[in-house]
Amino acid sequence: MLAVVDRVAFEIFGIAIYWYAIIIVTGVIIAMFLSSREAVRVGLKADDVTDFMLVGLPVALIGARLYYVLFDLPTYLNDPLQIFNVRSGGLAIYGGLIAGGIWLVIFCRHHFIPIWKFLDIAAPSIILAQGIGRWGNFMNHEAYGAVTTKDFLQNLHLPQFIIDNMYIEGHFRQPTFLYESVWNVLGFLILIFLRNKNVFKEGEVFLSYIIWYSLGRFFIEGMRSDSLYLFGSIRISQALSFILFFGAWGILIYRRKNNQKLKDYDRSHGSNRFLI
Repeated sequence: MLAVVDRVAFEIFGIAIYWYAIIIVTGVIIAMFLSSREAVRVGLKADDVTDFMLVGLPVALIGARLYYVLFDLPTYLNDPLQIFNVRSGGLAIYGGLIAGGIWLVIFCRHHFIPIWKFLDIAAPSIILAQGIGRWGNFMNHEAYGAVTTKDFLQNLHLPQFIIDNMYIEGHFRQPTFLYESVWNVLGFLILIFLRNKNVFKEGEVFLSYIIWYSLGRFFIEGMRSDSLYLFGSIRISQALSFILFFGAWGILIYRRKNNQKLKDYDRSHGSNRFLI
């Protein structure tokens, strides 16, 4: 018998609280904590991160929802009220990043904070939060891949509870949520390692994040069976990943070749104890 997880963690006064929401919020809190610590190390204030997130978080959530709705518009036109039903999922990370990025530019200009510096602070925390957030998809039984076999999943040496919950719509499925989660956490560790080795110029932590994330997302998205499509045949997230990957590489190379005054990524303003 399969041990299927319940999407509902608990209820408060009859209102269901979903694991999806708990996991997403946990990822955000961890990201804010790490970003605040890093802000101090590069000469900014921890409050800069908090002030950004007060508006940035709701803006990103709205952007993530609008992105998802726009590319699945016929579904929501049939039942418009479902546009507001975010409690059961339906958030697209690229939409959140785009909306959050727009707010970041506005915020940094208003507070006279170098945009590249703020992006560098945020990047490792964002990819870690993305890795954590994919487990919200797991609890919702979404972001899964094509039909596979139980033997295949067992040969990956996955815990039994993951195997059981990859039985979706009558078939075992590829755990693409897990592939992306592992890819993102690995990317976080690599970014932190390289950042601590002082190999980055200002802006390159963020560009490296874009390169790493978009590379993994391109291939993992190709394995998913619940992608959003453009013109019926183009996986939107794959196309955007392709553009971001080569765009970030192009910017990184251009900046290195044409800007001899690039600043080193400087963490000398704060304590080096317990660095992450």
